[in-house]
Amino acid sequence: MKAILCHRSSGPDDLVLAELPDPVAGPGEAVVRIEAAALNFFDALIIAGKYQHQPAFPFPPAGEFAGVVETIGPGVEGLTAGARVFGQIGAGAARERLAVSVERLIAMP
Repeated sequence: MKAILCHRSSGPDDLVLAELPDPVAGPGEAVVRIEAAALNFFDALIIAGKYQHQPAFPFPPAGEFAGVVETIGPGVEGLTAGARVFGQIGAGAARERLAVSVERLIAMP
């Protein structure tokens, strides 16, 4: 799976395209195929190391995303594969797939 990673506090030109293992949905999670990821002003601050929340390096930026549920983990109810969703996670959505708590997902009409 491809992801854009930030390896150090810097600017957007220093982000790199890398391979990560495919995520697996754990209990209460869904794997979402990311179709759109937003890079906002706070993402630029996170990349530069100037935001109050700083993920551990390396990390994919992009806190907001939209996509399609591919799989669901144990204990998930009311959400099925194929559902269109969007969500917000702080950082980490600049990738092809994301395992995320279903509590962070909102179904799209």
